[in-house]
Amino acid sequence: IQFGTDGWRDIIADGFDFESVSRVAQAHAQFIQQSGGSRVVIGFDTRFASDRFARRVAEVMAANGLETHLSVSYVPTPALSFAVVQFKADNGVMITASHNPPSYNGYKIKGAYGGSATPATAKAVEAELERLKPIPDFDPAVHQIHPFDIREAYTKAVNAILDLEKLKTFSGRMVHNAMGGAGCGWLEGIVQAAGININLGLYHNEPHPLFYGVNPEPIAPNLEGFAQTIQTPDPMTFGIATDGDADRLGAILNTGEFFNSHQIFAVLLHHLHQKGLRGRVVKTVSTSSLIDILATNRGLEVLETPVGFKYITEAFLEGQSDPTQRVLIGGEESGGLAVIGHVPERDGILNSLLLLEAVASSGKSLGVLFAELEREAGVTHAYDRYDLHLAANFDKNAVMESLKHGSSIAGRKVTSINTKDGVKWLLEGFGWVLFRASGTEPLLRLYAEAQTQAEVKELLEAAKTLVLGQ
Repeated sequence: IQFGTDGWRDIIADGFDFESVSRVAQAHAQFIQQSGGSRVVIGFDTRFASDRFARRVAEVMAANGLETHLSVSYVPTPALSFAVVQFKADNGVMITASHNPPSYNGYKIKGAYGGSATPATAKAVEAELERLKPIPDFDPAVHQIHPFDIREAYTKAVNAILDLEKLKTFSGRMVHNAMGGAGCGWLEGIVQAAGININLGLYHNEPHPLFYGVNPEPIAPNLEGFAQTIQTPDPMTFGIATDGDADRLGAILNTGEFFNSHQIFAVLLHHLHQKGLRGRVVKTVSTSSLIDILATNRGLEVLETPVGFKYITEAFLEGQSDPTQRVLIGGEESGGLAVIGHVPERDGILNSLLLLEAVASSGKSLGVLFAELEREAGVTHAYDRYDLHLAANFDKNAVMESLKHGSSIAGRKVTSINTKDGVKWLLEGFGWVLFRASGTEPLLRLYAEAQTQAEVKELLEAAKTLVLGQ
């Protein structure tokens, strides 16, 4: 059992079974107690047996003498993180495999601050697995598990961030695709609680352990069927898709065109600034350079981090302790964004409603809003990523080392090289290529941004040839 960048995941009934989950829960309970903690909050998504796995975690925690709170129903990960703060818990547990295929489940640990656990916490829980104490028996006559429903408190918190009067002026139609995941019912619940009468459509909005036959990751290939249902001449119509645990999002324009995470980031950055909010802009190394241009134009500091939302969480926590370092917005290439005034956590539900607010406030469609930002920056944005699956004996380290000395690719001059996470070649004009090797499997990820999709494809093909030809 190994914890990755955002918890432990494995195949249900194979590596992820009740015995393994019990062992992880026991190790986690030992860590909480050794850290001086006494309270834990547990939630789960809509995957097969997630509720039962969560119940087993609660039994182990309660049997260890911890004050244990278990959600009465499935919850989005950001709502569980919010619950950790509400209950002043020492840690949270979310049973989910997020955007992974339905055959997987997972165990995410949340810190007391309501965000992803630090790498140090994950390592400490792993260490406890090596010195596991006998798992105590759960006795319902002795050990108590407290049921909780965070929906009302979370809904109030989200609505306090939104400009509800602006939302009421929305003249188009927004369709939410919950992908059968933990976002089912949550977005419209927030809108209804606010008394907002808008045209809100729902798609795949019932919990579905197999996610309607599609991996619950809101990327273009997984949203083709959804995109067809969105198409309409009305430019103010758009679609929103949240992933399996509703912390990430993707969007679809009225044309059926995918609106990617970089574009969502840009629109939300502009919108929050328009609302008069200020702070640092935090982005991972694989995120669009357009964000840097827009932030600089607004006099906002940009902090670039390695890939992994935990680095963005760390920046938010630094901003909480030092107001001069507070963060306005932080985001990553995979669709996770956190914003000022909320828990330091990705939240696909809140961010969907902020996009709606941006459209309602401006009276402009998402496509028009983004086109205006491109004109402001003087560039157009195109992006893609390839995953290269390599032979087991492929020497990734040697290749990555050689890439630190690149000078050109696809006829484009390399102007500087960034080694913050992998090797990123910044190119003359507007564009870059990033090479990142997986630390756990024979995989090398290639990312590229340029001004046209044709350029991006050319850069990625050249990068692929360069790697495989080494």
